[in-house]
Amino acid sequence: MLAARQLGAERIIAMSRHDSRQKLALDFGATDIVTERGDEGVEKIKELTGGYGAHSVIEAVGTQESMLQAIRSTRPGDHVGYVGVSHDVTLDGQELFFSHAHLHGGPAPVRQYLPQLIDLIWTRRIDPGKVFDLTLPLDQAAYQAMDERRAIKVLLKP
Repeated sequence: MLAARQLGAERIIAMSRHDSRQKLALDFGATDIVTERGDEGVEKIKELTGGYGAHSVIEAVGTQESMLQAIRSTRPGDHVGYVGVSHDVTLDGQELFFSHAHLHGGPAPVRQYLPQLIDLIWTRRIDPGKVFDLTLPLDQAAYQAMDERRAIKVLLKP
């Protein structure tokens, strides 16, 4: 959401069923929140976009359901970017072909963006640290807290 806002997106739709994540999405620039999943989530996205689907979709969960929802929510001819490594996702070639969606993923060229991002943080135009809503010692199970939705992201300290 921060990136979409920085790049000038007029409408940013976040998908979340969790109050803390919804609030953070709105703080980061989301204009709409969709709580539905699967076919219902796709229909809600299409309703919000005049029946067309979203121009650009980011898939950041990495599951079969989230990948299909992302592809099906995308306006024909536009783009799905997936971040991270998907888990057991298989795509039906025929569905992908007829979706007309461009699917992009892979390691991000982080060094390319670092100078601009550091400046945005340093000048306090963005505050990405808001994602950390729980602090734990290194030896505790941070992923468990995120998996159980007790935390958005965990900051680990020695």
